[in-house]
Amino acid sequence: MKKLLVATCLSAVFASTAVVADTISLRVMGQPLSTGLIQKNVEQPFFETLSETSGLPISVNYKPADTTGIKDEEQLRVLKSGVFDLISLRLSQVSRDEPTILGLDLVGLNPTYEAGAKTVAGYQEVIDKRLQERFNTKLLGLWPFGPQVLFCNHPIESLKDIKDLKVRVYDQNLAKFVESVGGVPVPIGFGDVHQSLALGVVDCAITGASSANSAGWPEVSTHMLPIAFQLGMNGYGINLKTWNKFTPEQQETLQTSINGLVKDVWKYSEELHEDALRCNVGGAPCDNLKTYNLVGLPITEEDLSIVSKTLMDVSYPVWAELCDKTNENCSADWKKALNN
Repeated sequence: MKKLLVATCLSAVFASTAVVADTISLRVMGQPLSTGLIQKNVEQPFFETLSETSGLPISVNYKPADTTGIKDEEQLRVLKSGVFDLISLRLSQVSRDEPTILGLDLVGLNPTYEAGAKTVAGYQEVIDKRLQERFNTKLLGLWPFGPQVLFCNHPIESLKDIKDLKVRVYDQNLAKFVESVGGVPVPIGFGDVHQSLALGVVDCAITGASSANSAGWPEVSTHMLPIAFQLGMNGYGINLKTWNKFTPEQQETLQTSINGLVKDVWKYSEELHEDALRCNVGGAPCDNLKTYNLVGLPITEEDLSIVSKTLMDVSYPVWAELCDKTNENCSADWKKALNN
């Protein structure tokens, strides 16, 4: 009887050890807390419950980007090294390491959510291939923060009025656009923009309407021009070594779960954008965000024309020259993928 009990206990121990050994650890870096409700209400809850909802043998440790001490622009290098297994990639920022990514959201390319969805459908495979080749990373999905619009603490009436003003930007393509309309581009991380506007380091800044609301930009701004320069694309990437720990069936399950997350974010992003446009100017209803009283400027046909023409006159040629230096087929792949 004693031998039987010992054998039973040892079997239980070994079985327990096997279960632990089969559990795949997922160290996940999410969006910064400061970016607002997409991170708080959709992304973080998804990853914190992923083990339960997917049924996968995983243990998830989720950390918002601004709690890790890692800079946005380092994300692809960090993912390649395996320090994190899965990262909610801030694509404009990491495009400094891989210019191919910028082709996803050139200024003037995605004036609407519908246009952005079409771009993603055509270009995601191109980015995925490049990330797998250079950064040992599989691209699991792409989603938008929402139309990137202009906030100023300086009186303006239209886009032409940013001439000689200092404008916060977050990628090279946006910087070239600001230069093309006479503004002075100033690259500043998202978390530092509120103080920069308050202290006059910049006169204007560009981001999504809902992210700006969550970060309190309307506290230090006076005007909002809600024309969409870009769509603020982001994505989920997983280290290939981690990806290959899953069986083909488990990979399919994880991809299906991420697809559901991406679909939810697209829908929520659009809802937040519409709400933020109202909330930022004191409109109603204001359901999810804080009410402010910015001057909401009308979008003129001239402004729309400027942004539309920018795509092929400024955004594409500047980006194509840069990208083709590091990826000789870059611009050709872009044209083929988007049928331009």
